[in-house]
Amino acid sequence: MALPALDSPIWQSPAAAFRQGLRAVATTILTAVLFATYLGIGALAHDTHFSLGWVLASTFFVWAGPAQIILISTLGSGATVAQAAIAVTVSAIRLFPMVVAVLPMMRTPTTKKRHLILPAHFIAVTLWVECFRLFPMVPRERRIPFTLGLGCGLVSVCLVANVVGFQLAANLPQSLGAAILLLTPLAFLLSTARNCRELADVVALGLGLALFPLVSLLHTGVDILISGVSAGTIAYGVHLWRKRR
Repeated sequence: MALPALDSPIWQSPAAAFRQGLRAVATTILTAVLFATYLGIGALAHDTHFSLGWVLASTFFVWAGPAQIILISTLGSGATVAQAAIAVTVSAIRLFPMVVAVLPMMRTPTTKKRHLILPAHFIAVTLWVECFRLFPMVPRERRIPFTLGLGCGLVSVCLVANVVGFQLAANLPQSLGAAILLLTPLAFLLSTARNCRELADVVALGLGLALFPLVSLLHTGVDILISGVSAGTIAYGVHLWRKRR
């Protein structure tokens, strides 16, 4: 995506930066992936007898596809609200490192904590990937309104997809719905691979992919967590070793 130059007069206005964030939504393939994913989530909510208003509220307040699938499937299977909340919270922990990584890229000496509350809500895997791709082309003092525009645009796309998927649920084959939900992890994997710039990034991604089939043989129930933490720790060790040389 071609953004205005860092010294362009366009960046002098927070409103213009917000519009640039909205515009960025139409220029990334991840928007199409999100739309397809949230078609599936809308259809899943319909098939588990949740209302359209309920699934729209879950998208607006949760906005994390895997967490929403967990929420719908656990409540739909008869679990209590407390059990569903615990499951969603455990799933959401994966987003914490992304928030920690992105928020410092937005802060300036004059930024107050309250200015970061809404951007933090919008930070999920899609926004995390796009921020790392686009922030170098956005002046630091305009990154918060840019992120708000990007986040509002992406959430709006997801809400529209929920409505369409909910209405089409009766005619959407179950196998197609499952395939649509699979698009999200595949797109995030390819986007992460594209954004690998350091050796540690490559090591973490490669080891994570290599370790998962081995760890899954242990049937721990947390195979992705074990392989991810192990690969990330080794990659961090490689990074420290290279710095000391």
